[in-house]
Amino acid sequence: MKRDFVYELLERKYREYNRPVFIEGDPISIPHRFSKKQDIEIMGFWTAMLSWGNRKSIMTSANRLVELMDGEPHNFVLNHNEHDLKRFLSFKHRTFNATDALYFIEFFKHFYKDHESLEDAFMVEQGIGKSVNPGEAITRFHETFFSLEDAPHRTRKHIATPLRNSTCKRMNMFLRWMVRKDKQGVDFGLWKKIKPAQLLCPLDIHVDRVARKLGLIKRKQTDWQTVVELTENLKTFDPADPAKYDFALFGIGAIDKADVTM
Repeated sequence: MKRDFVYELLERKYREYNRPVFIEGDPISIPHRFSKKQDIEIMGFWTAMLSWGNRKSIMTSANRLVELMDGEPHNFVLNHNEHDLKRFLSFKHRTFNATDALYFIEFFKHFYKDHESLEDAFMVEQGIGKSVNPGEAITRFHETFFSLEDAPHRTRKHIATPLRNSTCKRMNMFLRWMVRKDKQGVDFGLWKKIKPAQLLCPLDIHVDRVARKLGLIKRKQTDWQTVVELTENLKTFDPADPAKYDFALFGIGAIDKADVTM
């Protein structure tokens, strides 16, 4: 498929779907309920980690978490007592259960006692803040997240890492939400140490299918290296902000359901 056609299609669909009107029906609407930075981070991360399956179900579960935390996630994780945690014992979203929810809360309490922003958990000496190596930063976050002594083994499956050759779709989506910033205001642009040029494009089944039809992916497998390949190709269109094309690829695949080869 000709490069000019692909570029024009991606740019047109990016502009079409990167608009506030689409926030309400998307999981990103959950962190958009908040104005406090830490609340946005907590619910942005938690919503992203629950983002598999039906979008309506994802949003219902994430909104339930907000209710369980009395509408103030940051205040709750820092100041809850043992009795408050009992309300999470019935929480479940697909394979994510109460054990996982309670550990998320424990990690947030531990982390936010010493840090102003969750962005710090991604920072390493030669990590994403200093070089184009988002894989190292996501790996660092995974290590930090499970560094508490009582971290349950079962919860690890909910936090992807490149070390397992995962596409890390939900983590890359969360990073897009926190890092990208433009006039449309869909993504938050809260974080400044990580740059949009360093982001990788989130890769789900819709993005994968469309990207292959457009010739943006040649690799047979769908894994971490596929994400790198896709992003490198997207950088040829916009090296400063390759992840913006997530709007276009997802929109074509999941909303338009278009056959881009026609």
